[in-house]
Amino acid sequence: MRLKIGITGGIGSGKSTVCQIFATLGIPVYYADAAAKRLMVEDEALVAGIRKLFGEAAYDAEGQLQRQHLAQIVFQDRRKLALLNALVHPAVARDSLAWHAAQTKAPYTLKEAALLFESGSYQQLDQIICVRAPRALRLERVIQRDGITIEAVEARMAQQLPEAEKGERSDYLIENDGQQLLIPQVQRIHRAILARAGALRN
Repeated sequence: MRLKIGITGGIGSGKSTVCQIFATLGIPVYYADAAAKRLMVEDEALVAGIRKLFGEAAYDAEGQLQRQHLAQIVFQDRRKLALLNALVHPAVARDSLAWHAAQTKAPYTLKEAALLFESGSYQQLDQIICVRAPRALRLERVIQRDGITIEAVEARMAQQLPEAEKGERSDYLIENDGQQLLIPQVQRIHRAILARAGALRN
């Protein structure tokens, strides 16, 4: 049995950095956000659903998703955001399971997703890692990374579960506070997951 491990955390917590360390250990990583962006263009059923929900203006003449147009709508209308998520999350869940099944040489796989608990996709996974960082540091990271206002970052944070709740519901914690080294934390969790995978095989 190949374990499916989730990795989550609030926006700006540093999930991608942690995933890169796991990747150097030979663990394949599925990035749910990148997959969602791809599927919103490539998955015919999902594209049809988005067009029905948001109209033809959701895509340009070349079939490219008008992300800013969509973002302006959903971040001002929680009902529309919920309807969009109800279309996207199941498509990503199906895609991630197919991807996991293809990773035949890996001892386990990682699925990176900010909305792991919110989307319900945690139910498909065997264990969860939560990456945590102080709120002020997360705000600073996202503002520098995305070039957006503090209000815009806080609006995104409001769409996610509180970090404390994510941590309580996870099996492993990684502290990315700029003080504690990440690599030893990742290595410790990696060894624990390998041990669990080995015990399940025996």
